[in-house]
Amino acid sequence: MAVGIFKISNFRKTYYYLKKNGWKNAFYAALERVADRRDADYCYEEPKKDVLDGQRKAECPYQFSILVPAYETDAGYLREMINSVLGQSYGNLELILADASKTGKVQEVVEGYEDRRLRYIRLMENRGISENTNAALAAAAGDYVGLLDHDDVLSPDALFEMAKAIDEGKKKGKTVWMLYSDEDKADGDMAKFYEPHRKPGLNLDLLFSNNYICHFLVMKRELMQELGFRQKFDGAQDYDLTLRAVGKLIYEEKRGRDAVAHIPKTLYHWRCHTASTAENPESKRYAYEAGKMALEDFLEKRGWEGEVHHTLHLGFYRIQYKKDIFMQREEAGVIGGKLVDRRGRIVGGIYNARGKCPYFGLNRNFSGYMHRAGLNQEAYAVDLRCMRVRKELRGIFEDVFGIPYEETPGKGGGWFPYEKSNSYFPRGLAGRKGIKGNVGRQMQQQKERELRRQCMEFGERVRKAGYTVIWTPGWEMFV
Repeated sequence: MAVGIFKISNFRKTYYYLKKNGWKNAFYAALERVADRRDADYCYEEPKKDVLDGQRKAECPYQFSILVPAYETDAGYLREMINSVLGQSYGNLELILADASKTGKVQEVVEGYEDRRLRYIRLMENRGISENTNAALAAAAGDYVGLLDHDDVLSPDALFEMAKAIDEGKKKGKTVWMLYSDEDKADGDMAKFYEPHRKPGLNLDLLFSNNYICHFLVMKRELMQELGFRQKFDGAQDYDLTLRAVGKLIYEEKRGRDAVAHIPKTLYHWRCHTASTAENPESKRYAYEAGKMALEDFLEKRGWEGEVHHTLHLGFYRIQYKKDIFMQREEAGVIGGKLVDRRGRIVGGIYNARGKCPYFGLNRNFSGYMHRAGLNQEAYAVDLRCMRVRKELRGIFEDVFGIPYEETPGKGGGWFPYEKSNSYFPRGLAGRKGIKGNVGRQMQQQKERELRRQCMEFGERVRKAGYTVIWTPGWEMFV
């Protein structure tokens, strides 16, 4: 069941957005919220009983440790969380609850359970979310460790799906070190589910823009225990952990993208009530500053020189590199921007594996689903008309497009899109004057199809060469 847009929380978010970003941006944000009915009919469907019964009969070779730091948790919410873990169709687990409450309300609930898989740790003091979680992490004995907030809920098949993905990686001769799933939000009663977050596979530049991985996050125990949680990043401790894990797996140990698995199923329900960050982002503004700090720390560890800026939306960031991105990031192969028509609509620039622009027709001032239309991200391909190419790949460029690679310097001389940076715009592809009517349109459409095919081929060959294709929506080309 969907939750309507006319909620008090939505008006509250609009008000805070107006204060932060001004009337113009608030107008477009409100207009987009009203116009966007993409998930109006969303309904979470729990796996049927016979499916779950079948999962319970499967082998359980891996043990999962679920960590939950608790503090004065509402008794009803706490029971729902505990029941969602102990009721998993995959039973080889332990639930470690680290309680930093001043009162005994959490302990009273726990004492009502006789299941030995529930392990209770009473902390002597509340040292913050990171240190409280570290106390639970130190006690973990499972092969993999998952993170769960004290008032949220797992779907009944969450651990089964995690174990299945680990097995699939093993059959391919790969060790999966980190896993994450899709998620949604639920009201305080867990009766209505809405705002499903459908995530892509590992997308590094999207991760450098926002912690899209978020819930449900699982890692091999030795990896999480080695990294741990850092107190100075409280509020964004999961983002900091994820960035460091990716840094280690992808950049330091070169394990490849198969080390990280995405499960395209909703396995986590994020409860939204008046005190939660999901319902009221302003309630934890410090968390977004901590996220910025975590990203800055990641850049420093990689030796990348750049500045991290907040975007219009809380929890979403933009990196402005101080030097050419090709000089700093060895995996960056191609940079592309977005194409906008004279009506201010996005008409291309980024293409997915099916050759479609995921933001086609969207107003250039709209941020799109999960604000992704305004975020840097890896793409399958970008458009020739708004593209920069790494020197090592220019031979492939000329082979695919049949033209020499050239760059026209922008005003700032640098690559960054907000400086109207370098691009190559081949003549004849923006339209031909003097050819009108159906013939002209057909010729233009034929050119567009051929250009799209070449862009897709180029993107594929770039990735086969071991590089990534990055889309930067702040760089606009009007066509």
